[in-house]
Amino acid sequence: MDIGAILIQLLEGVVVTLEIFGFTLIFSIPLGLLVAKGRMSKNIVVSSLFRFYISVLRGTPLMLQLLLVYFGPYYLFKIKIGDIALGPFEYRFIATIIGFSLNYAAYFAEIFRGGIQSISKGQYEAAQVLGFSKSQTFFRIILPQVVKTVLPSVSNEVITLVKDTSLAQVLMVTEMFTEAKELASANVSVIPYVAAGLFYYVMNLVIEMIMSRIEKSMSYYS
Repeated sequence: MDIGAILIQLLEGVVVTLEIFGFTLIFSIPLGLLVAKGRMSKNIVVSSLFRFYISVLRGTPLMLQLLLVYFGPYYLFKIKIGDIALGPFEYRFIATIIGFSLNYAAYFAEIFRGGIQSISKGQYEAAQVLGFSKSQTFFRIILPQVVKTVLPSVSNEVITLVKDTSLAQVLMVTEMFTEAKELASANVSVIPYVAAGLFYYVMNLVIEMIMSRIEKSMSYYS
């Protein structure tokens, strides 16, 4: 058993894991902010629709959502899944990103909503008196404070996302855990699992350090 070869092969899975992680954050955080704003809408129809979206996405398993996103085009529109691609990415990877992004957007939305509602109305009124528009008030005054407030909760979700990337195996996306499982079976060894566990731990350790630095850099809001 060549440990070096095992680690090199695992690194191929690490790249896919990082791609899932990165793309999910890129899409789910802005989407979560939009969903949070929709959830807080004064229009009862709009707020009810976003409330239903959050309820469904948080109340059903991510694995089930991934399967629905993947098989949906075929069962709903008779589109051949194998014909769908975006550049170098085939549909099983695209479906993974869509599923993860929709799911995590729902969680981020509730976190952002709590942060936005924690800001006193007096700050909105003061900004209006100073001549700030609604968009200027939100992005220049409210959002920076919200970010600081929700950062610990967002950090927890980001750490959970690192571990949840292993669920991509349900769509046969060969990320790190899938690679480790195949290597463990082929070599009849537990070493690939140990190596995968160490990779997950190191990734989360790096995330914790980054988030901690961001929190310290925003301490001037305290």
